[in-house]
Amino acid sequence: MRFSVLGSGSRGNATLVEVGETRLLVDAGFSARDLTRRLAELDVDPESVDGIVVTHDHGDHTRGIGVFARRYGTPIWLTDGTRDACATLLRGGETLHPYRPGHPFGVGAVRVEPFLTVHDAVDPVGVALADPENGYRLGIATDLGRPTSGIRLALAECDGLVLEANHDESLLQEAPYPWSVKARIRSSHGHLSNHAAARFACELLHEHLTTVVLAHLSAESNRPSLAHEVVGAALDRAGFTGTLTVADQDHPTPWFDLARSRVASGPSQFRLL
Repeated sequence: MRFSVLGSGSRGNATLVEVGETRLLVDAGFSARDLTRRLAELDVDPESVDGIVVTHDHGDHTRGIGVFARRYGTPIWLTDGTRDACATLLRGGETLHPYRPGHPFGVGAVRVEPFLTVHDAVDPVGVALADPENGYRLGIATDLGRPTSGIRLALAECDGLVLEANHDESLLQEAPYPWSVKARIRSSHGHLSNHAAARFACELLHEHLTTVVLAHLSAESNRPSLAHEVVGAALDRAGFTGTLTVADQDHPTPWFDLARSRVASGPSQFRLL
């Protein structure tokens, strides 16, 4: 299993996951042309993408779903609520597959395990993606008002995490947003701060977690260096020795190969004292 975050932030989000011959997009929050450009940076033919899994209806996660699906014949998996909320993006020529949180489904070699999140969308979910043959897991949770016991359970034992670190509390206070927007971001249905992401990442830490990618950073109320410093310091104290990266808004990350990362981490990444 390997993955690349094609881009993440308030202007668009998408992650490409590959297991064997199966390629899957989680969200498609860029135009079809921009998604094609980002895939080309990874030498990936858009026609080789086997499906799009949509986590919720916000435009920064759905902008390109309809055009991309129609152009390349890519099936879309989404909940009924998200489908209804995205009706203006869909023209009836797409192949749609409904799913429900808590009910895993397969796309080629990938097992998709959707779970409920807390966010101000119609029907928000996160996903854990599994390679059943080799036992690798990737968790993606980029719009997360607050961690819940169900989310913790869904993301447990992941080899890789794409985790929201949306804002710094002080920078959010100074950001040029109306107070209502700031309150929404800080709320339990909004977005995780750097410190909240740090605490949650440490809760999810275990011996096979080798790769953490911080995502959905706010351009106005966060800085990549600040998110990396806050989360990195907490993970270092907890004994994490893997890779911590901040996703970029405009370009894909490199491929992260979870099999190679597990081998490189050795038989035991850290020891609890």
